[in-house]
Amino acid sequence: MADFYVDLRDMLFVLNEQIGLDALLKSDVYSDWEIDDLLAIVEQAAKFSKEVLSPIAETGDKEHCQYHPEDGSVTMPAGYKEAYQQFAELGFLGMGYSPEYGGMGVPQTVVMACGDWFVGANTSFDLSTMLTTEAAHLVETFGTEELKNTYLENMYTGKWAGTMCLTEPQAGTDVGAVKTNAIPNGDGSYRIEGQKIFITYGDHDMTENIIHAVLARVEGDPPGTKGISLFVVPKYLPNPDGSIGEFNDVKCAGLENKMGIHASPTATIVLGEDGHCKGWLLGEQSKGMREMFQMMNAARRAVGLQGEAAANAAYQAALAYAKERLQSPHYTKMKDKTAPKVAIIEHPDVRRLLMLQKAYSEGMRSFLLHVGYFADRARIAHAAGNEEEFDKYNGLVEIMTPVAKAYGSDMGFRVTEWAVQTMGGYGYMAEYPVERYLRDVKIGSIYEGTNGVQALDLVGRKITAKTGANLMTVMAMLNEFIAAHKDHPLLGSAVARLAAARDALNEVNMYFFTSGQSGEFLAVLLNATPYLELFGDVLTGYYLLDQAVIAHEKLEGICQAKGIDSSRKRKMRKLLADDRDARFYDGKLKAAVFFSNSILPLAPGKADAIRSGDKSAMDWVYDPVE
Repeated sequence: MADFYVDLRDMLFVLNEQIGLDALLKSDVYSDWEIDDLLAIVEQAAKFSKEVLSPIAETGDKEHCQYHPEDGSVTMPAGYKEAYQQFAELGFLGMGYSPEYGGMGVPQTVVMACGDWFVGANTSFDLSTMLTTEAAHLVETFGTEELKNTYLENMYTGKWAGTMCLTEPQAGTDVGAVKTNAIPNGDGSYRIEGQKIFITYGDHDMTENIIHAVLARVEGDPPGTKGISLFVVPKYLPNPDGSIGEFNDVKCAGLENKMGIHASPTATIVLGEDGHCKGWLLGEQSKGMREMFQMMNAARRAVGLQGEAAANAAYQAALAYAKERLQSPHYTKMKDKTAPKVAIIEHPDVRRLLMLQKAYSEGMRSFLLHVGYFADRARIAHAAGNEEEFDKYNGLVEIMTPVAKAYGSDMGFRVTEWAVQTMGGYGYMAEYPVERYLRDVKIGSIYEGTNGVQALDLVGRKITAKTGANLMTVMAMLNEFIAAHKDHPLLGSAVARLAAARDALNEVNMYFFTSGQSGEFLAVLLNATPYLELFGDVLTGYYLLDQAVIAHEKLEGICQAKGIDSSRKRKMRKLLADDRDARFYDGKLKAAVFFSNSILPLAPGKADAIRSGDKSAMDWVYDPVE
């Protein structure tokens, strides 16, 4: 019973009514697109996810990927190769990148919206497409014309796949400790020698070739990240005519057995075991870490989207179950032994759990899609030569990326946990998809830089970048919204709670600033993760309330059109029972008010805990290793 519920109405609300996707099309960058065509792509992505990706997700989870030690090959579960080919044929692979090389050139906002469906329906499958697209984009950004002509069209059109190869046995988070070597061959190529672990889609049989983006150190370059270079390393060497040639000494030495994402082959890759592995430099020598961050940051936003999409998928599954599962009498008739059983959605604690899921999942969706929108606005500003606008929107992408990744994956896991809890014993059973969502989403807080690393990046780099200009842009966005809606007739008190949460965040900002100035860096490091959570709460509350303001206006419009006074509760109950749009907008209002009443009031307490200066965790004397 692994069904995937598509909540297209919510997605279209964010794109059309909140973001205003059509405004992007007024720029030269996206002027070739019509809004109806972009929305048709989103709807097609939803259809493909439900009809093709979701059905094979359960199969892949049970079958796993198969490693064949006799030749080092990997075979995918049933249906995955065919789904990949269909995905590529529909143009989804390179949809956000250059049409010159086989892409579609759609806005990143649309890419994120489609990705929401893909990863929600089948996380294991989506990882392959994300890595291929972003590896190709590295070549598009940093490669020579020869490399672009060799790889891009084959990757964007799905003929070849791609990966990201960073991690080594001795170098996990500490990427600067990589030992993979690159020795110049004298003909522009390099001999690559080393081992990479935990490589997502490191080997498979879905495409005829796999192109690895590999971090390695050229002999003689300095230690640490400053001496790392980035290389294109194909599994098979391309022939001049675009066909594949001889094997390039890139071997899969095994697959990991994991908690989740069973249909995603996580491989150990040995490069140059026989001394015949060739790679080609991407960009500048010793600048590989800086270049790889393009792919890493895109991957981090994709991981945040993975958490949000899992949250939405789990919430929709739990909601559907709660509407049908009959158990116990209505809470107003608990003592009546003859009372009929009601659907569990009628029970207050279940309703609370569902509202938590609704608020977080819909708030995070808005947050993540806005990050894509800011990337589009930055691209438009750059094309127009408007550096002030570019700095503003690019700065928002930069400061929101670690929050999107960590908060999205952490809260995505929590929401799927609540979905399991909502469904009780059946939620724990593999008969329903929520237990798979829970297992699949957990990796999000670990890979692409653990969430602790994201928090350190936020407090150590992002909030201080450009002397705090990016942080001030976020605060200005909050301030403008609060000033505009503090006297809202229905949402004024909820906006006041957002203002209090903003103030609590500002207090921590000042505390971190003064701690850093006085050399008390430990106080900042110990509280980086709680700070990121607080930051995420405030942004999620803001986006939910922004939706609520829109929803209130739309709901009032429906009432006026039907001659209904919205203050008359009986009339409103009948309207909500009869009108689907009214129910949708009312649900937006309820989710925002719930989050404002239940989550945002915790912000001052979280801020107080951060500013307490407690160092117990570091003062703890633990037993030595025996």
